Amino acid sequence: MEQVTALLKRYPSQRKVAKKLLEYGIRVQNGVAYCGDVEQTDAGIARACEVDRRVVRTTLEHISSIPELDRIFSKLRPMLSMIDMADEIGCSALVIIPTDSRIPGIIADVTTVLYNSGITLKQAVVSNSGEWDRSTLEIVVEGKLQENVIMMLKSCRGVASVLIK
Repeated sequence: MEQVTALLKRYPSQRKVAKKLLEYGIRVQNGVAYCGDVEQTDAGIARACEVDRRVVRTTLEHISSIPELDRIFSKLRPMLSMIDMADEIGCSALVIIPTDSRIPGIIADVTTVLYNSGITLKQAVVSNSGEWDRSTLEIVVEGKLQENVIMMLKSCRGVASVLIK
């Protein structure tokens, strides 16, 4: 996100649109926005970003005209997040808040605890809002988590807290 921010530093409204495109994995090709293979309208993106649709049009064209941005945005794709539907599919969801997301091995330690506890991991996603030092680890596991497993997760290296969703 830092590279995108730097290239759009003089255009705060365009930065806002670009951030939303990144957040949802909306790809830009030849000035057209796609979620997967579904074309997105300028007006729809504008409503989501609370900007005028002309800002979206300008942003999409700007992204496609700058090779560094085009290389990033032309490769985006949306991804299913199971975190909000975990309960509905018989799973548990939790969010790991790190003390510092740059500490190596946080995911390894967390998944080792789950493995040693016989818990099947359904999804693990590192999520951030473009600020790498504020990343979180969103996890969906099969079944319900027991209190002792949650306590072991809280004691993993680099884990500040564990939130149950």
